[in-house]
Amino acid sequence: MNAASPARARRVLILPPQRSCDWRQWLPDQREFLAAGSVDLHLGDWSMGCRELTELMDALAREGYTVQQVITHCATTQIGAAALGFPSSHRPIQESGKDNGDTDSTDRRGDLRIHRGTLRAGDQFSSEGHALIIGDVNPGASVTANGDVYVWGRLRGRAHAGAAGSPSARIIALQLRPLQLRIADLVARGPEEPPWPGQAEQACIRDGDIAIEPAQPPFLDDQTNQRKSFSAG
Repeated sequence: MNAASPARARRVLILPPQRSCDWRQWLPDQREFLAAGSVDLHLGDWSMGCRELTELMDALAREGYTVQQVITHCATTQIGAAALGFPSSHRPIQESGKDNGDTDSTDRRGDLRIHRGTLRAGDQFSSEGHALIIGDVNPGASVTANGDVYVWGRLRGRAHAGAAGSPSARIIALQLRPLQLRIADLVARGPEEPPWPGQAEQACIRDGDIAIEPAQPPFLDDQTNQRKSFSAG
């Protein structure tokens, strides 16, 4: 009787801390330490949207690496990885013992819950942290999150971000035309103006009101963006 083969250990490629160097300078030397092949990619505290993640994945592929899973301390990076179709794991930075107080507060709001597919009338989706919908939210469907709400599609139903009372929460969608928006305790109807062509939008609290503005990857606040306001409901 032959003994079972031992499980093969997972190979992990770990990026240096974000502030220490540019990953483009770091990557070419990694083949000396970890041979090409399938790896888990640990991004640590790097905050990356879809554009930079795509650039990184393409560079890794050219070096011969195939990413099986993305591990990150940053919720923004996990959202980008999930939107690109990569399995991801969010590990709060406190678990690593490296919390130095410099992490963006967005990354500490809790775990990300992901739904793949369209939410239809009558569907309800909720998360104690952030919520990511990879698909549309149709009229009659609703999304609620204690953190941010991200919709990788059209938001035409109802969305409530910051349900536990956080006024810094945001609602972000590729097309944001909901029946109703709610952030913390503020409630508003969706805007009537047509969306910005080819640009994601975000709803957030500005000067005590809910406003809609263009969302820039990786969906971080940009105070210089043009803003739209809409009537409270």
